[in-house]
Amino acid sequence: MDNSVRFFTSEAINSDVKEYRLPNEVLRTAVKALNVSSFLYINLKVINFTADSEHYAYLHFFDFEEHSKGQVRSMEITFTDTIQEIVTLKYQDVYTLVKRIPKGVNITRISITSAPGSGLPPMINAYEIYRALPQPNSPTHEGDVDAMREIKHAYNNIMRISWQGDPCMPRDYRWEGVACNYSESIPRVTSLNMSSNKMTGQIVTSFSRLTTLEALDLSNNQLTGEIPESLAELHNLKLLNLRGNNLTGSIPKALREKSTTGLILILDGNPSLCRTGSCKTMTKKFIKPLVAAVASVAVLAIIVYISLMLCKHKRIKKVLLSSKKDDHMKSKNQGFSQAEVHRITNDFETEIGEGGFGKVYLGRLEDGSQVAVKLLSKSSQQGFNEFQSEVKLLSFIYHKNLVSLVGFCDDGDMRALIYEYMAKGDLRNLLSDKNPDILKWNERLQIALDAASGLDYLHNGCKPPIIHRDLKSSNILLSENMHAKIADFGLSKAFANNTDTHITTRPAGTFGYLDPEFHRSGNLNKKSDVYSFGIILLELMTGERAITTTSDGKRHISDWVNPKLEIGDIQAIVDPRLEGKFSSASAWKFLEIAMSCITPTAIQRPDISSVVVDLKQCLAMEIPLESGESSSLISNTTLEKIYSQSGSYSPPSAR
Repeated sequence: MDNSVRFFTSEAINSDVKEYRLPNEVLRTAVKALNVSSFLYINLKVINFTADSEHYAYLHFFDFEEHSKGQVRSMEITFTDTIQEIVTLKYQDVYTLVKRIPKGVNITRISITSAPGSGLPPMINAYEIYRALPQPNSPTHEGDVDAMREIKHAYNNIMRISWQGDPCMPRDYRWEGVACNYSESIPRVTSLNMSSNKMTGQIVTSFSRLTTLEALDLSNNQLTGEIPESLAELHNLKLLNLRGNNLTGSIPKALREKSTTGLILILDGNPSLCRTGSCKTMTKKFIKPLVAAVASVAVLAIIVYISLMLCKHKRIKKVLLSSKKDDHMKSKNQGFSQAEVHRITNDFETEIGEGGFGKVYLGRLEDGSQVAVKLLSKSSQQGFNEFQSEVKLLSFIYHKNLVSLVGFCDDGDMRALIYEYMAKGDLRNLLSDKNPDILKWNERLQIALDAASGLDYLHNGCKPPIIHRDLKSSNILLSENMHAKIADFGLSKAFANNTDTHITTRPAGTFGYLDPEFHRSGNLNKKSDVYSFGIILLELMTGERAITTTSDGKRHISDWVNPKLEIGDIQAIVDPRLEGKFSSASAWKFLEIAMSCITPTAIQRPDISSVVVDLKQCLAMEIPLESGESSSLISNTTLEKIYSQSGSYSPPSAR
């Protein structure tokens, strides 16, 4: 912008949370005109305003500049010569102007000038231009939209930037944690994962308005109060995970009945929740005697004492019985017989892979849905105990970025796991130079974010945390819609705490992905998975394998990247099949994340939760390159920051 000056603040941002939740980096920086008589000018000629689409302009303002009392910053905003708005800013108050640009209107510039009576020059922090794309589906079902907005309002302390607009549409930008059914013309919400979001308050009844909901995960929050009986009205509900909250009262009778007919109900980690089903009845039973004996304190004390003793006795007895019943129920609901496995695989007709358990076959259930059947071979290194451990583990894990367990077979000499089928296969094959469909840069970024989110759930969303121990690109599977999910928990272990990670049975992991510290200490922990994930990031970026056979022997991918990193030319590192179609800024950010994950010293590696945040920023930096190429070189300052992850850096000019 001409006639303007940039300015910023280093002070803490104390603005109220607004709908758009702008990053602090945006709020702390702005441009302003040189004086009241000057203006700001935004050139939009580079944007192609197609005649058949409507557009939306978002102008973000946050006035952090201190000024004298009585001074007002009021501005006139003109879109070319036709659309005009007047905006008056308040000190340290975020304001976003949203303007719809109708079809056929070509906006070439935005002018921001001082309005009459304004004593301060015009300013702006950021702007965005969006084109509204036509969607193959109608908007999400109106009832689902209303329910989701009520839920968003009830728990506004955990809402993310992605929770705006339509929950299911556009399909690739649906709300985070939300899964939808697109088989009909009107999308419906089928799954909602709000686990580990620091949610407080009671479980709102709005959840019961999502009538097609099949899975609801509210685990590991700080929810209080009783479980709403209205949740039993969700006739399609197959999973209700409420573990790790502070719920009280008794389990609604209707929900208990549903749990005996197919509903997986997970309630552990709620110490004050009465799971016997009789506590509420017992309380009512004693209300009348207590009221009748209110005049006698002694009688009251006796009754209370007796009730507590009876409740305690019955609770212990029924919890033990309930535990045995639950184990039997899970086996019954998820079990497949040998004959059923033969039938759904058509006698193991189609082999689709081979993993730690043995061969994997394509199957089809009675409802027509495809599954992957992982058959435990007799020669497998993994035995009966590990098989039982994985079944028990997977029965309690549910996340959109983890491959779901459909069922298992433990019949005679056959042991098998039945998973959801991932139509696009594994990431390693998708990155192979034999695959004609080259993954685009933004697809690679989204795959990385999906996988990181799944690993974050294992590390920080599960109590105790779960260490994968064999994370690699062939264990990242993709659905028909290119959603990435982590697979193969055959080597996973749940640890009581972050330090209880000593493995003495046998080596784990895969050569090329295994934490270097494991060879020295024999320990595997969260940071070991982070190292493996960093190698996967390098594979995504370069298209190279973790280990490549050359004329000189085996070469690790980090040994291939490091010499090119010293030069500071990103084009030499990013997969050449992309032909430069990527944003250099996001590529450098992506490389910085990967290198931080594979530092030789585990303590220097980030937690996977931080990696998720960084990858979201990386994805936000990616913009389509319609013409020209962005610079592939990076400054020595940034290069030093990235390369220092490996512990040895000197600027290229010094070499």
